[in-house]
Amino acid sequence: MSYTIFHNLLIERTPLEVFNAVSQPHHLNNWWTLKSSGTPRLGETYNLNFTDDYNWFCKVSHVEAHKSIHFKMTRSDADWEPTTFGFDLEDHDKGTYLRFSHANWKMTNDHFKIASYCWAMLLNGLKNYLEKGIIIPFESRS
Repeated sequence: MSYTIFHNLLIERTPLEVFNAVSQPHHLNNWWTLKSSGTPRLGETYNLNFTDDYNWFCKVSHVEAHKSIHFKMTRSDADWEPTTFGFDLEDHDKGTYLRFSHANWKMTNDHFKIASYCWAMLLNGLKNYLEKGIIIPFESRS
């Protein structure tokens, strides 16, 4: 058995703008990572650097331009290692409906629960980044 984190939210921006914000490193660095690299193409490797101790890697496991991107963790914390997280986007009359998932957690331990909370906070940061241009300094992100 495995477990999944789900979060859905409306972002008042186009699917292209949201897709770019969840797939292009210079945008990821404005709401999630300290520094990152990667290209939104199937099989490409992303480096997600949060600190020297949390320098993680993942591969693009699914991508559909401006609609969806999913990442399979390849080197990370042991709890994250088997997981895949993704962003599915739907056009909405007020912008883009984002459906986020983080799947294949082995257990609902404290790390799972903390990750769910952190994703909610980070996705709110993504929304504020896109809608209001707010960039929360990395040190202040959850």
